[in-house]
Amino acid sequence: MKPTVLHTEASPGLGGQEVRTLNESRWTAERGWRVLLACQPDGRLASRAREAGVETQLVRMRGAFDPRALTTLVRLIRRQRVSLVHTHSSIDAWLAGMAARICRVPVVRTRHVSIAIRRGPNPVYRWLADRVITSGEAIRRMVLDAGVPAERVIAIPAGVNLEAFPFGARSPAIIRELDLGAPVIGSVAMFRGSKGHAQLLEAFATVRARRPGASLLLVGDGPRRAWIEQLARDAKLSDAVVLTGFRPDVPALLGAMDCFALASTRTEGVPQALLQAFAVGVPVVASRIGGIPEVVSDGRTGLLVASGSVDELAAAILRVLDDSDAAARRARAARALVEQRFSHEASITRLLQLYEELLA
Repeated sequence: MKPTVLHTEASPGLGGQEVRTLNESRWTAERGWRVLLACQPDGRLASRAREAGVETQLVRMRGAFDPRALTTLVRLIRRQRVSLVHTHSSIDAWLAGMAARICRVPVVRTRHVSIAIRRGPNPVYRWLADRVITSGEAIRRMVLDAGVPAERVIAIPAGVNLEAFPFGARSPAIIRELDLGAPVIGSVAMFRGSKGHAQLLEAFATVRARRPGASLLLVGDGPRRAWIEQLARDAKLSDAVVLTGFRPDVPALLGAMDCFALASTRTEGVPQALLQAFAVGVPVVASRIGGIPEVVSDGRTGLLVASGSVDELAAAILRVLDDSDAAARRARAARALVEQRFSHEASITRLLQLYEELLA
């Protein structure tokens, strides 16, 4: 009988964390496992999972101490003969972690974000997880600082399907569809405060003063999207800023960009959108924060700027646009890095080795 892994995700949104969970679910199923995904009934992940062919269980998770959700998860684990539980957000880490302990099945917890973990007992990491996965070494150090034993914490960054993100592919159809000017500065990120969209918009105003035909392409959705749209109107940049909302054709959108900018200000692991930009060959500018410097080697695979510095961000984007030969060299080095360390085959192999170790 196939082993069964139950992924749980209490977040109602659909950002990088949820997309990574969905991708890993699909790739795990391709390796012969049975995969279940328990998520919120009204969350965007549920519909996307169904579209991707992932077996989905709708579980209302109202809080960390929700007796009804706990009972539902216990029944689900027993009824579906779940071999291992993999949790992803705070609420489901409590609920599914407790359900797994009741059912005596192992638990893996992924820590996706680089927000500091409070010191103290930390049951989610110390007692409700047999292993903790982080998206990079910076977050791994945070988990270790919270008191989790080193042998239980492993860094496994998100993998990139290199066939789906071909190097050097351009997207003239996307440029026409979205009526983009030239050059195109772009970003793929959920619209939340920590992603630095406001700083990127301000830096783009400086770039546009030098490059009047430039467009800013912002891919993603989230609670701050309307605010960013208003900032663009206030800055009289609405005609140059294109917000697409969530779209599944990320490779094509990256292929429309001349520079990929990630202006994160507070928290970041090793972002999969950044690795995807590397794979496609878009020159990268990113904040020196969280796990980003683990993959963006300044001057070699991209350009790093101080978090929150609009001036540095604008200058780095202009450096990309003004010296295309140097930008292309960095892009080739970035693609080589992804091929060597961040392919989805390597990532899912490490994940399944961890699963099998726990089941053994």
